[in-house]
This record gives sequence, C-alpha cells and structure tokens, in this order.
Amino acid sequence: MGSSLLPRISKRIVLRRLGISDLEDFQSYRCDPEVARYQDWEVMSDNEARSFLAAVNRDTLLRPGYWSQIGIAHRRDDRLIGDIGLCVAAQLGQAEIGFSLARHAQGKGLAREAVQEAMRLVFEHSDVNQIIGITDARNLPSIKLMESVGMEKFDEQDTVFKDEPCTEHFFVLSRDEKVRLDDLAPS
Repeated sequence: MGSSLLPRISKRIVLRRLGISDLEDFQSYRCDPEVARYQDWEVMSDNEARSFLAAVNRDTLLRPGYWSQIGIAHRRDDRLIGDIGLCVAAQLGQAEIGFSLARHAQGKGLAREAVQEAMRLVFEHSDVNQIIGITDARNLPSIKLMESVGMEKFDEQDTVFKDEPCTEHFFVLSRDEKVRLDDLAPS
C-alpha cells in the first residue's frame, strides 16, 4: 500500500511524498527553533536530511508500527511548507498524527486543511478506529488546530520533554465520529 495513496489534493494544499528536491524548504522550517520547539524530531545536517528524504520517499505508507512522513505543499506551486507524520499502531486500532509547518505558512488554515486530508487518508485506507494527537499544553496553535478538526481532549500527563517539565494534552478523533471531520468545510 502506498504509491496510489498520494498525492491528495485539496483546495490549497497537496499532500505528497517528500523528496530530495525538497531539501532546502525542508531544512528551512525544520531548522527553525520556533517550529522545532514542541517537536520530537531533531534538527538534521543537510546530509542527514537528504538521506531521510530519500528513505521516506520509498517507505510504504501507513505500514503498521512505523511512521510515515508526508509532505505538505502549496497547491499553486508544489513548494514544500511542512510535513505530517502518521504512525499506525501495530495492532491497527489507533494511529498517531503529528504535524510541522513553516512559520511563514502558519495562521492561514493550511495546517488544518492538511491535517483534515491526512485524517481522511488514514480512515479511508486503514482499519484504524481512532487517530490520536499529542501536544504540549503551551502549544496553543496545535491545540486549536486539533479542536478545529473535531478532535477532543481525553487526557493530559505531566512529563519531561527536551529536558523541560511540561504537560502533554492527548486528543482523539474516532472513526464513528469522523462525520465531524466530513462536515468541516476545507479551509
């Protein structure tokens, strides 16, 4: 499964495979300390990023137990503005979603549009019943985005992230609640 799942085109964005040609744009937002602040990934050298982009380009999408990285590009010029990580649990009951967006693209509803499309992809092409999102309580834009796509907070836990105490909020959207996702007009 995988090659026929992408690209997915919506009103203003395209979800597509990442590629080596995305290196400059990928590094631009992934090396931005504000974008990386609440992310679990580490900043990579250009060589590491090139290898990463080549590897995720070949990965099977939505393979249980593994993360899939999908590029978010502007529909008008196919320029990379962010990426979405999806991990389908090995037991196939749940998937986790994470997202990163270049600062210049934030606050315009593009991440919301991309996350909605990624969630539709998961529900349409897997046996996943719930999609989970986890974010730092201080990451208000991420919380707002998850709520805007119909996810509901179901838990919070105190933890240490990047050597700093924090509280993580856990959000969920269930397949049987997907109707809320379908009712949301694309941004």
